[in-house]
Amino acid sequence: MKDELQTILATDCGSTTTKAILIEKKGDEYRLVTRGEAPTTVESPFEDVTRGVLNAIREVEELTNKKILEGEKVIKPRKNENEGVDIYISTSSAGGGLQMMVAGVVKSMTAESAARAALGAGAIVMETIASNDRRLPHQRVEIVRRLRPDMILLSGGVDGGTISHVAELAELIGAADPRPRFGTGYNLPVIYAGNKEARDIIRKILENKTDLAIVDNLRPTLERENLVPARNKIHELFMEHVMAHAPGYKKLMDWTDVSIMPTPGAVGSLIDYLAKHEEIDAIGVDIGGATTDVFSVFGGVFNRTVSANLGMSYSISNVLAESGVENILRWAPFDIDEKDLRNRIRNKMIRPTTIPQTLRELEIEQAIAREALRLAFVQHQKMAVGLKGVQQERTISDTFAQAATGITLVDMMSLNILIGSGGALSHAPRRVQGALMLIDAFLPQGITRLGVDSIFMMPHLGVLAAVNEDAAIEVFYKDCLIPLGTCIAPVGNAKRFGLPCVKITIGDEELRVNYGDMVRIPLGIGENKMVNIETERGFYIGPNKERKLDTEISGGVSGIIIDARGRPFHLPENKEERINKLSEWIKALDVYPA
Repeated sequence: MKDELQTILATDCGSTTTKAILIEKKGDEYRLVTRGEAPTTVESPFEDVTRGVLNAIREVEELTNKKILEGEKVIKPRKNENEGVDIYISTSSAGGGLQMMVAGVVKSMTAESAARAALGAGAIVMETIASNDRRLPHQRVEIVRRLRPDMILLSGGVDGGTISHVAELAELIGAADPRPRFGTGYNLPVIYAGNKEARDIIRKILENKTDLAIVDNLRPTLERENLVPARNKIHELFMEHVMAHAPGYKKLMDWTDVSIMPTPGAVGSLIDYLAKHEEIDAIGVDIGGATTDVFSVFGGVFNRTVSANLGMSYSISNVLAESGVENILRWAPFDIDEKDLRNRIRNKMIRPTTIPQTLRELEIEQAIAREALRLAFVQHQKMAVGLKGVQQERTISDTFAQAATGITLVDMMSLNILIGSGGALSHAPRRVQGALMLIDAFLPQGITRLGVDSIFMMPHLGVLAAVNEDAAIEVFYKDCLIPLGTCIAPVGNAKRFGLPCVKITIGDEELRVNYGDMVRIPLGIGENKMVNIETERGFYIGPNKERKLDTEISGGVSGIIIDARGRPFHLPENKEERINKLSEWIKALDVYPA
């Protein structure tokens, strides 16, 4: 199938909008032809997701003068250049996406591994239950009954270990007798991915009350995590149960050539494919109205987290509550009354579709976006950790001690590319605004490429990568990713602002940047230049704490941004100094109109 693909149709059924794209092979390369969109129709009065899909595809037909539909069916295979497509694929987060609960014996070990498996499959983890979470049995039963997840992932115990704790968790799930979110004519799917010695007792407890599926243990030993079988089973059950009972999805499943993927799972797949394709470390972030997803691949290990209470419209008040008003105010390059800020945030929450009407409103919204992104990344760093509970040898006295390592896998110095998506980043009026929000929130170190998803095409390409990885990566770089440029950020601090920090040599030009300053050098998309970077004492630029580095830098719409504000990064505490510094950086990078 891969070699025969000339025309590809892909849709993404979002919670509010369904997007359709058409990709064609032109000569030796795959390119985006056009894009259409329509309101998603999973809720009343339509209650049929295919209505929105058909409307989005019809817009593609109108824009291309091609016939893709015959009645309410996609024409496959392609009949000629102007009629039909070779393959139709889709992703979905309509109806709230895939919502799961996970349960494990130890919260920081098997329960955390279960959460990683569910998040990696594209789920929203509604709740984590563990034997040591200090809740009473009746409280856990009440939680399971009240939340009504799409499925439950149960794990616990290494192979050959104790079975009593995981059996108790199974008893709790059985006692709750949970009902699925969609439909009443089927049992709730439960995946067991724990100690293989407990399988018989799990079957005895849950087989008649739930739709039980058993896969290999998530943590067969303390030193090893095996998430793939559980993730694959989650995808399979998502199709068989959740999608099959959601309004109109059975029809949509008949149309598609490969399984429908949860939208976040597809985005994660693309980031994973990209990192492995280039053999680099990568981070992707998608900031939405209600949630912020962070995806990372470090050392070949993929992680995803969902900050379900951090968003820019429906959840904007939660950003205020989580960060505190001071942390939002610190990004405002002007003096603003705290009460005024709170009122603006509340207005956005009750009118979520509004956009900033003045420059000051835009600056406030982007200050809030920085905090939402920062908090989501902090949560991601806590989740993307090395295995806890691994026995580590230190000294003779504690050779057999159990060490909960919890060391984050996220290494900003090894990060090669940081990709942003979502309205606040993709639709910022000036691209440099998106670049600065990413830099302020993630604080990249060393040399990092920056980019944004131009039209939120990453879900479509994530599911396409499962069919044709080369086509997905090609379209991603040529039509989806907008290169913002490269950030050069020395690590270290000086005693005060204004002291020498770094010297950059590009060709015959030499630029010296002082500590506390930011500088922007024009370098367009597709342009690459060799640079020599040399830091002052107290700063370094390379992964092995090198102070001198010769490397090739790639350009973008924002060029090269030199961030000499130091790592760790500190804003001045004095309000007047802070506002002056923010204004300096904004002017230096030409972030907002004068």
